[in-house]
Amino acid sequence: MERLNKASPTVKINAQQKKELAEIDSKYAAKIAERELLVKDELKKASEKGDFEAMAQLEKQLSSDRKSLEAEKEEKKEAVRQGNS
Repeated sequence: MERLNKASPTVKINAQQKKELAEIDSKYAAKIAERELLVKDELKKASEKGDFEAMAQLEKQLSSDRKSLEAEKEEKKEAVRQGNS
């Protein structure tokens, strides 16, 4: 346990930081949900047309968008944890 704390010490966060972290989580959850709704609507249209290539491309796009939004969210959360909000 001591070695773990030396390698990456536990960061204490205050109430303001907790609030900011919760806001970031909420904001990015909404962004991801909005993106999913848009892409799923396009997926439905492509499915009705039988355009499987477009469906595969949309699935890749959704996955990529989700990953980039998650990475962006984690960067912002880390900035808050470091006190650079």
